Amino acid sequence: MEKIKLTIDNKLVEVEKGTTLYKAAKKLGIDIPVLCYMNLEDLGIENKPGGCRICVVEVEGRRNLAPSCSTDCAEGMVVNTHSMRVINARRTVMEFILSDHPKDCLTCAKSGNCDLQNMAVKLGIREIPGQEYAAMSTYKMDFSPSLIRELDKCIMCRRCEMMCNEFQTVGALSAFKRGFEAAVGPAFEMDIEDSTCTYCGQCVAVCPTGALTEKDHTREVINALSDPTKTVIVQTAPAVRAALGEEFGLKPGTLVTGKMVAALRRLGFNYVFDTDFAADLTIMEEGTELLGRLTKHLNGDKEVKLPILTSCCPAWVNFFENNFPEMKDIPSTARSPQQMFGAIAKTYFADKIKVKREDLVVISIMPCLAKKYEAQRDEFKVDGNPDVDFSLSTRELAHLIKQANLDFKSLPDEDFDKPLGESTGAAVIFGVTGGVIEAAVRTAYELQTGKKLERVEFEQLRGMEAIRKATIDFNGTPINIGIAHGLGNARKLLEDIKAGKSEFHAIEIMACPGGCIGGGGQPLHHSDSSILKARTKAIFAEDEAKVLRKSHENPYIVKLYEEFLGKPMSEKAHHLLHTHYFDKSGKIEIS
Repeated sequence: MEKIKLTIDNKLVEVEKGTTLYKAAKKLGIDIPVLCYMNLEDLGIENKPGGCRICVVEVEGRRNLAPSCSTDCAEGMVVNTHSMRVINARRTVMEFILSDHPKDCLTCAKSGNCDLQNMAVKLGIREIPGQEYAAMSTYKMDFSPSLIRELDKCIMCRRCEMMCNEFQTVGALSAFKRGFEAAVGPAFEMDIEDSTCTYCGQCVAVCPTGALTEKDHTREVINALSDPTKTVIVQTAPAVRAALGEEFGLKPGTLVTGKMVAALRRLGFNYVFDTDFAADLTIMEEGTELLGRLTKHLNGDKEVKLPILTSCCPAWVNFFENNFPEMKDIPSTARSPQQMFGAIAKTYFADKIKVKREDLVVISIMPCLAKKYEAQRDEFKVDGNPDVDFSLSTRELAHLIKQANLDFKSLPDEDFDKPLGESTGAAVIFGVTGGVIEAAVRTAYELQTGKKLERVEFEQLRGMEAIRKATIDFNGTPINIGIAHGLGNARKLLEDIKAGKSEFHAIEIMACPGGCIGGGGQPLHHSDSSILKARTKAIFAEDEAKVLRKSHENPYIVKLYEEFLGKPMSEKAHHLLHTHYFDKSGKIEIS
């Protein structure tokens, strides 16, 4: 690769040709402020429209200031990143951006964690000259089961558009209008619910302002906890424990499982359970379904639907219902762990504690915003009563803990309640890309071959590559497995299936970068992919620390089948733990 030399702030630097000024300055330790720019290098995600002009720098011999995030270095270039001209330009641009921005910072959902607010402080903005001449936009607030959109707060950074259209290939967002009225929203200015939105929440995760936020269910949870007639139980997803500590100043990748349990007890939940229990249950159902299809395939059944696709991720489910409805009989019919937990809680567990279904409130703590929508789907209700009543994001739980004035870091480590709190290491790794299929392989291999795995780690299924392939030897039978994280990558695998070119027997798909650890409801990682790596490492560390690491070894799962379900894929298990999918491709009608 060709190298070039340039000078930035009187410092000589050598970089590869094609490197931007922003990255060259970063190599020297020079901080150039950015607002619209975002980069997750390990995932191939970079937003550098150069639109906000906060990152402008002065280049000797160039008349106009250059946006450093989208301007390539050139041999001999001399750059000044903080001249008075540059500082003045940045302040002026920020004043323009703020001039038509709503002034409701005290009540904004992003208050205290807003990139725009932080940048205004960094640039020393204390007044907004000419605000009286700004044309204030007056878009209506757009509510959905998972997301809230306030286009008046959109600053046209286009991060959300890049995530939705390029990384996820969902195509639900586009820019419209110009000037003060310009914004990014669902295509053709339709409501979120009428668009192709999958509720993955990646737009919320990257939005620098309060233009896109999650639908907050904290008040409903507080009301339930305050109602003496209700028994309120909570389940916590695996990825939450690897990220929650970040909200309390702990370094990324710090496992806080025990402190999280202690905090939930002190918030007043009657029982604190683990979604990992239901993840083990998911493996029993999904693994049995996988083995059933494989057996038919190996016996020459030409009608069997392969590859089987995992069904744990609700954003992914929404994606194929919208985009590939003709393939809705290919994914596993197993419900997600969240929904399996809710179904078991409001039947098996409710009977055990002698509480009526309508008096049992099930709350989930999830890294995912699509879980809010999933919990409200009609097929997961009995006579209008949902299996899971409300889903809180990791961020919402952190806010609730802070409201309760709990000193999180000083809390003792406590254990989950039984029976729905016991889990194996296989369940924990559901939180990372490749984890669901690895957990399934651990169980499917032993059930199929009758042999005990001496080593349960399947390294070939791990990693952060967008699409991964592996072949697992099931005692002489090669099983081809595909893994994708990010819906754009999933689309490539689905197109191959549609064209009859797929080589796989099973495919795991997660909507979010890195899997659930990068979910739309997690603490904001501000484009730092090292945080995702740290969370991944924490998940595998918890798996390794578990005494039991295969789902079929969970004694409480065994007992559940003996006492209540019968066996995996039984009629009762199918009724409670499986689902069906819908053709949603026709819900959008553009005249």
